[in-house]
Amino acid sequence: MLRLTDLKLPLDHDQAALPAAIVARLGIAAAELAGFTIAKRSYDARKRGAIMLIYAVDVETTREADILQRLQMDEEAADGKVAPTPDTTYKPVAQSLHGEAPVHVPLSVSSEDARVVATAVEEAVQASPHPAALRPLVIGMGPCGLFAGLILAQMGLRPIILERGKNVRERTVDTFGLWRKKILNPESNVQFGEGGAGTFSDGKLYSQISDKRHYGRKVLTEFVKAGAPEEILYVSKPHIGTFRLVSMVENMRADIEALGGEIRFSHRVDDLLVETDAAGTRKVRGVVLADGGEIRADHVVMALGHSARDTFFMLHERGVFLEAKPFSIGFRIEHPQSLIDRARFGPQAGHPILGAADYKLVHHCRNGRSVYSFCMCPGGTVVAAASEPGRVVTNGMSQYSRNERNANAAIVVGITPEDYAEFDPSGSPLAGIALQRHWEEQAFLQGGEDYRAPGQLVGDFLRKRASREFGAVLPSYTPGVTLGDLSSALPRYAIDAIREALPAFDRQIKGFAMDDAILTGVETRTSSPVRMTRGADGQSLNTRGLFPAGEGAGYAGGILSAGVDGIKAAEAVAMQMIAEGTARAVPL
Repeated sequence: MLRLTDLKLPLDHDQAALPAAIVARLGIAAAELAGFTIAKRSYDARKRGAIMLIYAVDVETTREADILQRLQMDEEAADGKVAPTPDTTYKPVAQSLHGEAPVHVPLSVSSEDARVVATAVEEAVQASPHPAALRPLVIGMGPCGLFAGLILAQMGLRPIILERGKNVRERTVDTFGLWRKKILNPESNVQFGEGGAGTFSDGKLYSQISDKRHYGRKVLTEFVKAGAPEEILYVSKPHIGTFRLVSMVENMRADIEALGGEIRFSHRVDDLLVETDAAGTRKVRGVVLADGGEIRADHVVMALGHSARDTFFMLHERGVFLEAKPFSIGFRIEHPQSLIDRARFGPQAGHPILGAADYKLVHHCRNGRSVYSFCMCPGGTVVAAASEPGRVVTNGMSQYSRNERNANAAIVVGITPEDYAEFDPSGSPLAGIALQRHWEEQAFLQGGEDYRAPGQLVGDFLRKRASREFGAVLPSYTPGVTLGDLSSALPRYAIDAIREALPAFDRQIKGFAMDDAILTGVETRTSSPVRMTRGADGQSLNTRGLFPAGEGAGYAGGILSAGVDGIKAAEAVAMQMIAEGTARAVPL
């Protein structure tokens, strides 16, 4: 099989254009094209009105050997070793996939190393002569915990997953309770419950992480198996949307249970059992639940979300190595989606292949801060994402259709641990939480103390005057928005940076700083303020058997990267069990 990249076709090309382009690129007859599949489809929108689709395709042809021979000769010609062949049009973009279709294995896709590891794990699980190990625990059932549990179950290790929140259907009811009735359940909300915070989001499935072992492909493949549209396997910026994510999470839960895994909802972990041996080595021995019950375990995947603040404090008290990390704070901004579509796509705005337009913006300010767009949700809504009483937090969400009237994104300012000292001068690694809580409490007060959010029109924000009434853009935040002055809703350096950045963004997207656009505060949960630092073996630096993973641990940022990190954590657990001689399936 050959992979062909950078095939460019007009946005409205007909069905026959792609195979014709493949034949022309390879220099073969139409009859010699045995078949092809689309590996990736993206678009180039730099020329408005002349948007091009860009394809990467996996091609089967009866001429593969001949094409590869010509390719090799052309490469040698480029090195001056042999004379070039007459036709070299295909040379830069064809590569061999060794005649193999992608192979799906428990740990990754299309990776020889992963197949070796998977075989080793399976053999160890089946043949270990040692007594059965205690079942591994996974704490948290967001994307990271979900995939850690799934992979451990696929290995036959029958994990127990502990989730402090409720199952996804019940937590949806509780989440809507905040959005519609202003009633917050601290244990069941946007942040806590089956599926994690990603369930109530745009469902974006793209990331910039390095993924040489194709873990991301494994994540996408499992999502398709669970009910996601197959297009997520090849479109450049795949997304799913909240409603589809709900049923997908349920299907993945059923797979874990069918493989011997166990999921326990409303099981909050309040303590960690740690023993220290004669040599001073700390080792996990289990967890203590909120009801006082204990579960013994030698291998614990700590797949917390970025909002598990009480658990961060518990881990700190138990001496687990933590360190403060940078994150970002800011506001949500809303525009008419039609404005963003026109700015990005021009006369081709509204084309069904393009869908609702997104954007990605960054500005480096005179005060040394960087302002950037984050978690952009085309055709979506701003949602209440608080997890603690008396605090307001915003986030963004879209459905698969992305057909709501507004576009929204976080406009955030990067901050570092040096900025946290004002709120916690002790130098604690948890100081970032104190900063978050302070500004979330201020937002609660400014919003009216009933989970409404404070807001301001962009024109008024730039002119430093309070807003009194909405204009053409109506906010989508459902508990309600209280208009006023946001100049005291964030630190002065953040306000100054955002005021400088908005006109700069307007030069990139005409209308971005329109007077009637809405800012809603505050966005403080862009990523974890803490890192549970781990070693190359995936374990905590100072607590053996503890495997920090995902967003809360500071190793992921979004659904895809969190799922990938969950797979890595499961692999690390399995390899440690092999090293201990305990990687045998626990009997039913």
